[in-house]
Amino acid sequence: MVVSVENNAPHQVVIVGGGFGGLYTAKTLNTANVNITLIDKRNFHLFQPLLYQVATGTLSPGDISSPLRAVLRKSKNTQVLLGEVKDIDPKGQKVILDDQVVHYDTLVVATGANHSYFGKDNWKDIAPGLKTVEDAIEIRRRIFSAFEAAERTNDPEIRRSLLTFVIVGAGPTGVELSGAIAELAYKTLKEDFRNIDTSETKILLLQGGDRILPHIAPELSQVAQESLESLGVIIHTNTRVTNIENDTVTFKQDGEIRQIPSKTILWAAGVKASPMGQILAERTGVECDHAGRVIVEPDLTVRDYKNIFVVGDLGNFSHQNGKPLPGVAPVAKQQGEYVAKLIKRRLKNRTLPEFRYSDVGSLAMIGQNLAVVDLGFIKLQGFLAWVFWLLVHIYFLIEFDTKILVVFQWAWNYITRNRRSRLITGREAFVDANIDANIEAKTAN
Repeated sequence: MVVSVENNAPHQVVIVGGGFGGLYTAKTLNTANVNITLIDKRNFHLFQPLLYQVATGTLSPGDISSPLRAVLRKSKNTQVLLGEVKDIDPKGQKVILDDQVVHYDTLVVATGANHSYFGKDNWKDIAPGLKTVEDAIEIRRRIFSAFEAAERTNDPEIRRSLLTFVIVGAGPTGVELSGAIAELAYKTLKEDFRNIDTSETKILLLQGGDRILPHIAPELSQVAQESLESLGVIIHTNTRVTNIENDTVTFKQDGEIRQIPSKTILWAAGVKASPMGQILAERTGVECDHAGRVIVEPDLTVRDYKNIFVVGDLGNFSHQNGKPLPGVAPVAKQQGEYVAKLIKRRLKNRTLPEFRYSDVGSLAMIGQNLAVVDLGFIKLQGFLAWVFWLLVHIYFLIEFDTKILVVFQWAWNYITRNRRSRLITGREAFVDANIDANIEAKTAN
């Protein structure tokens, strides 16, 4: 049975998505004379930039997650609904869930982006990406299970495959993952095993372009590459992955086809918009780009629908310099705040100038005491950049107690180099049944 939610408030704002864009829209509207309904299929806000630290055992999922109801507890004009939006009726101004219809006067869609395998979706189970808590836990399981399985086998070929980690894509996620795995293998775990030498671990970072971190200044990109290589990461640029199957990555580099056996392959090469982009395109006629992102107007609205906004990774805003804004937290935060201010202005029959993103720079963690920061007017590297990276990420964490927890964890890890969240959870405790079979066969012989 479909239940209709009616509101007596003069203006009903419905926000779909509790990421940075949606959450900052709600927070900025918390004193406005509107009723807000925030809908998300998760009951928490996730700080995605630190997911790689969950995947490598530095932090726990709870350290980077904040319950939406707790975050918005003091926003008395806001209701949080746990549910998944299945459709939108722009003419009737309705958002349709499985068992409920929510009416809106203004709709803000901020559902983010997913992984893109560039048409090779069959690679998804072999090479997981890193967008959700479940992704991070699965990657963590695979990383630590690989070391555990390597400890149990006497077959040098299997061991090499287990101790080879391949990361596809050298944007911030790929760079930070590879650096964290390198520190894990060469420092944190070096005395934890008896039958393997974790310094034999190979970490390969594959990049399609001619340099890693292509969004930052070339000189900082070079610094980042040299820093990763000093940690032991092997970097291949101008490299295109052509196949992933049977625990083997096949790639083309300089016209040559190469294959790397690896039991742990991780994907950080591309993103595509959430399915809400296609729903909006079908219901409103708005255009989407090749990644499924909605082409938005200068004020972040959907063409011909001034009461529908798209913010964050789901939108393609190319009005500032001809290029889409990057899918990073500061963009979503600023867009959410802008939309909230515009809604408040409209209620007073006023408006705002078109949205302008204030670029706060780009940054990436390489390893302990190593980072690169590009603020445009100044470029930092090494320890100072690392401290700046820490401060920026603490600033963007939502709740105060979360900030304290993360600072404490980082301080403890810095002193002890011991990652206390190295838990193997989820499905089987080992990488796959074939590894166990090979181990058992060797033991039997």
